[in-house]
Amino acid sequence: MRESSHLGATVTPFAGAGQRLAVTGPPHSGGAARHDEAHDAGAARDAKAAPEFERTLLYVARTPDPLLGAYLKSRGWELATARTAHEASRLVKPEAAYAGIVDLTGFAPREFTGLETILRLQQVGWIALTDNSRLADPEVRRLIRHYCFDYVHVPVAHPTLDYLVGHAFGMVSLCDLDTPATPASQDEDEMVGTCEAMQQLFRTIRKVANTDATVFISGESGTGKELTALAIHERSPRRKAPFVPINCGAIPHHLLQSELFGYERGAFTGANQRKIGRVESANGGTLFLDEIGDLPMESQASLLRFLQEGKIERLGGHEQIPVDVRIISATHVDLESAMRDGRFRADLFHRLCVLRVDEPPLRARGKDIEILAHHVLHKFKMDSARKIRGFTPDAIEAMYNYNWPGNVRELINRVRRAIVMAESKLISAEDLDLAHFTAQQTVTLAQAREAAERRAIEAALLRHRHRLTEAAADLGISRVTLYRLMGTHGLRDEKTIFGGEAENQAEPPPDVPPDTPE
Repeated sequence: MRESSHLGATVTPFAGAGQRLAVTGPPHSGGAARHDEAHDAGAARDAKAAPEFERTLLYVARTPDPLLGAYLKSRGWELATARTAHEASRLVKPEAAYAGIVDLTGFAPREFTGLETILRLQQVGWIALTDNSRLADPEVRRLIRHYCFDYVHVPVAHPTLDYLVGHAFGMVSLCDLDTPATPASQDEDEMVGTCEAMQQLFRTIRKVANTDATVFISGESGTGKELTALAIHERSPRRKAPFVPINCGAIPHHLLQSELFGYERGAFTGANQRKIGRVESANGGTLFLDEIGDLPMESQASLLRFLQEGKIERLGGHEQIPVDVRIISATHVDLESAMRDGRFRADLFHRLCVLRVDEPPLRARGKDIEILAHHVLHKFKMDSARKIRGFTPDAIEAMYNYNWPGNVRELINRVRRAIVMAESKLISAEDLDLAHFTAQQTVTLAQAREAAERRAIEAALLRHRHRLTEAAADLGISRVTLYRLMGTHGLRDEKTIFGGEAENQAEPPPDVPPDTPE
């Protein structure tokens, strides 16, 4: 552990340095001051002799220290200060190298996800400022371990910090900034978002991760339900055990039973050896059942029995095998309609939906659309021979105007295609195939009002987890009016039905005035 008030310490780089750097301070003697003066004078001569080289330092803190900023400027740093993760992301240019200081003591835990987005930036060598209380938080330790060159306790001596950011800048300068920060395959394991809907999702993930109850994830196709399931697993006590996903809609129905529960040797023709099923292979960990709405009735009965008893029986076997596994399920299917039609068992649904997580659609995520687009561009920019630097204003405008029926999956697809097909260094709305969603498109006042009304209702429903009374109060209208407007905008789906108070809600009679108080 470093004593931040002393210069003598061992610096252990966390990100890519591959060596330990010994920081040796001046001897504690009367010649210390003369030593420092000689050192500074030599540094000044070197600075004059060397060619001019700009060193930019990104300082991210809720309350930046003006004395620290002044000292760093006096040491030759070009200082860029930001108070939020979003503000910091706008200051970073992809082709430049930076040193970075992030003061973790001033940010709330709910803001760590936004901070992680900028800490991932390959061209910034981060030094974290923290204290003992923050280091006790596993999330803080993970951020430092994965993304920071080093960390120090506050208060910290200014020369120590100057020394550390100098080494961090040097290490980053050695990197090839045109190489993606992480392999493209890891992109699937990342969740990016700073809007209120995503912050609510992150808070829900943290809550449900600490229990073993089954979780049902609801959301449109392409919103990232598997990423949410993985995030729950990685923050749960089962994080060191397997996470086993299975897409129930991608496996033929006649094979699903053996895939889930396995089979014994000789159970059927071609069964030459025992096979462990997905449920058993997830023992101690988490089993993610994607597209649970496509599960056939015979497999539903077996899954329900397992959920009740905690035991499975392999196909062709008679032994009851106890399995300790947590079940997370997801679907875009309207399970309420499926239960009414007899295609899904109500008792199984109530077993699976002890805890519910709602994935916000991309169109309800506001500024996250632009953040995600830049994130995808940074991940896949090497797909193009030319250096793509960003998006044109009309491309940004078109992305905000577009409804994104395919959600994040569609955004990734459009940006990756545009990276390859773009003719200039900036991706345009035409490259995204969204040219007709720019300002040149004529929008009537009625259409603008309708779009704004729909966005406001969607945002309120997400904030209040589809509880109509609370959402209506937030919007300043009656519950009856809200229910009518939801029908007008096509927002009465399984989320509303499962939301609790909307269950068994009947259509308001036509003679009820729109804003009649309840």
